[in-house]
Amino acid sequence: MSDTPLRTDQCDWLIAVAALTLLPHTSHLPPGLSGICLLLLIWRGAIAHGKGAMPGRWMLLVLAAVLIGFVSLEFRQVFGKEPGIALLAGLMSLKLLETNRVRDGRAVVLLSFFMQLGQFLYRQDMLIAILALSGSIASIAALMALQGAALEVRQQIRQAALLVLQGVPLMLVLFVLFPRVQGPLWGLPADAYNRSSGLSDSMAPGDMARVSQSAEIAFRARFEGAPPPSGERYWRGPVLTRFDGHVWRQARTPSGEHPAYRPQGKAYAYTLTLEPHNQRWLLALDFPGAVAGLRYSNDFQLLTREPVTARQRMDLVSYPGTPVGLDESPLQLRLALALPPSGNPRTRALGEALKARAASPAAIPDLAIAHFRQSGLAYTLEPPALGEDDVDSFLFDTRQGFCEHFAAAFVVTLRAAGVPARVVTGYQGGELNPIDGSFVIRQSDAHAWAEVWLPERGWVRYDPTAASAPRRIDSGLAGALPDGAGVPLLARADLAWLRAVRDRVDALNNRWNQWVLGYNPARQQELLSSLGLGKNGLAELTALMAAASAVVMAGLTAWALRRRKTDDAIDLAWQRFCRRMAAAGLVRLSWEGPLDFGRRVCLARPDLAAQVEDIVNDYTRLRYAPPPGDDAQLKRFQESIKNFHAR
Repeated sequence: MSDTPLRTDQCDWLIAVAALTLLPHTSHLPPGLSGICLLLLIWRGAIAHGKGAMPGRWMLLVLAAVLIGFVSLEFRQVFGKEPGIALLAGLMSLKLLETNRVRDGRAVVLLSFFMQLGQFLYRQDMLIAILALSGSIASIAALMALQGAALEVRQQIRQAALLVLQGVPLMLVLFVLFPRVQGPLWGLPADAYNRSSGLSDSMAPGDMARVSQSAEIAFRARFEGAPPPSGERYWRGPVLTRFDGHVWRQARTPSGEHPAYRPQGKAYAYTLTLEPHNQRWLLALDFPGAVAGLRYSNDFQLLTREPVTARQRMDLVSYPGTPVGLDESPLQLRLALALPPSGNPRTRALGEALKARAASPAAIPDLAIAHFRQSGLAYTLEPPALGEDDVDSFLFDTRQGFCEHFAAAFVVTLRAAGVPARVVTGYQGGELNPIDGSFVIRQSDAHAWAEVWLPERGWVRYDPTAASAPRRIDSGLAGALPDGAGVPLLARADLAWLRAVRDRVDALNNRWNQWVLGYNPARQQELLSSLGLGKNGLAELTALMAAASAVVMAGLTAWALRRRKTDDAIDLAWQRFCRRMAAAGLVRLSWEGPLDFGRRVCLARPDLAAQVEDIVNDYTRLRYAPPPGDDAQLKRFQESIKNFHAR
């Protein structure tokens, strides 16, 4: 059977499965490689329908070398997640060009299963799960086509879906009870998270603008009560203190298990679901209370012990009115005053002029904000190129910039005036999803602002962007840029129908994330405790999983035996008929089918023809095309044989 040549319909199944499997990978495969795979599939389809011959061995070797060379040039290596998946995609398409027997067809189906699993190395959302399930059903249907006669496509798909459905109970048991393992599907450090998007631990002109051009979700937040007003929804991320004249970077600060402040004032409790970004910092409102297992830096960043490489869900309580840094260390203040030895002379002069005008250091930030407002600075997602002195070029020449330009210029101005200041990056705002009541914060909400240290007040937040684009704080990026220039499609404010569709999809994905992808060890223990099973270790979970699996398998076995019992009733009645005919001298031969045997009996015994035809037709109908749930027909069949006598 394994050496049987492939039929045309079997080739079509294999090509369709390969195309369906490779389709989701086109979002991350190089376009050139996707085009090569498509051409190879079309070539194999033409051969299957008699429009060409299979290529020879040397041609296949040349094509394989071309594929390997293409992947090597594209990724500069052939090992790792990205080049490995790309190479498998090309080789699976190439494998079809040497597949002309059933055995090779099975190898193609196995490759397709592996490639469907590979989709989850990039994304684990609900759409990918649906695509993987569709590909699996098609692959099972292809295996069934390789096993037997050609069937209608609809019937083949229906039988494959039924097989998958039969495995659902056992899958649910394994999902609920199998010990959860935290971590990514792919663990090689070289490229495990090279596609993580969002903020970084440094900032240069244009960085925040590039991040904001993405509509990907950075995190979600669900408040227990009323959410804070938009002016308080600053989600704090990396704090950038060091400045070399062009790039802002984090300063090394110690961290501890307790925050360096005493939370006070109005509290906001919320659940944060953070997407992986491969960094240690979290995004939280100012200023979160103590949470077991987290750390707090001296510049008030909320940190994890390890990089966030998987979606994390945590409950936080923040106190925006908490005063922080009242007794700031001299070292931190010196770092917040440092400027390069040279550069940006006009901004330095502006800072000195503001210092001369101010009655006290506390008045300088307000004077700087007023100057920014009077300068006619424009807020844009596509700022022009800057000169050698970035801050001077923005403040005095182009006068167009994004939030990082405003924050950097404001901090340099204040440092030149002798006021400690630093840049804080994170996200501002967020949009309420009316479907599930959660706030969705996207990469397009990325923002940069400033923190200024003032005597007797500590570190105080100032947002210089609001001086030129106040709608950015109240209405988000789309509200600040009403013309929509550069705003991601899913973040546009003028497409109500698209927003409605997006909200529903986001709500579905959120449920998927919370109940499927977010089913971690803590959620597993919580579920088992709610079922009265208490806290379970690895041994208890294994025993519980084995017992539940045994129950499920017993149920499936009982269902199968029940069907077999019905089938045996049909066979028992048929065997009884065959024995009566043998007693009459007409023995059914081992190779003889029921229709052939019936015709031979009718020719030999015309007096029994009517009865035999009815019995044979009933048997073939019950055996090969059984009407669903028709027990009456089986009873009639058994009665007709019981009353049959070959005299």
